[in-house]
Amino acid sequence: MQQLVPPWLEKLLGTAFFSVCRTHGAAARSECNMYCLDCNTDAFCFYCRSSRHKDHQVIQIRRSSYHDVVRVSEVEHLLNIGGVQTYVINSARVMFLNERPQPKSGKAVSHVCEICGRSLLDALRFCSLGCKVVGIKRNGNTSFMLEDISSSTTRMISSSSTRRGEDELREGSQQDIYPPTPPSTSSTRRRKGIPHRAPFGS
Repeated sequence: MQQLVPPWLEKLLGTAFFSVCRTHGAAARSECNMYCLDCNTDAFCFYCRSSRHKDHQVIQIRRSSYHDVVRVSEVEHLLNIGGVQTYVINSARVMFLNERPQPKSGKAVSHVCEICGRSLLDALRFCSLGCKVVGIKRNGNTSFMLEDISSSTTRMISSSSTRRGEDELREGSQQDIYPPTPPSTSSTRRRKGIPHRAPFGS
């Protein structure tokens, strides 16, 4: 199971965030909304990061409607987040850490979370990272590991780099073979002066 779920993820999902830092409680940015993947311990504040986790791999947790979220850009290089619903909040794409209780409604929905039954916007499997962890433990038919998508991503990057290199090579060849021709001064015609009428004879 550790091969399917990173060892730090479940600890992250069970961590309480947004308490006041005991060391920097009087400071302006003292809320504990950061987590260190290297230390894998408790949440800490902005000032603790500067003093204790300066060179560590740290992600920042944010809140939406009293629930913890993380930006996709902060975890997509660490986890295979496929199958998890994302949302755009304050111009940033985020996903929820854990499931959110949802009152039952009589409306029919097209897509629901496989674990908690929460309605989803897209045809995906999970509403949060926590629900994907539960799904992995139940079925084992998905994973947080990046091996499944790294090869295709590498092929896309390699192909893109190759095409870009070929384009640059072609452009460079054209510049070498066909240098710009400077304007010819011999063929440039001078503009005629303003014609003047000859004076009348007296």
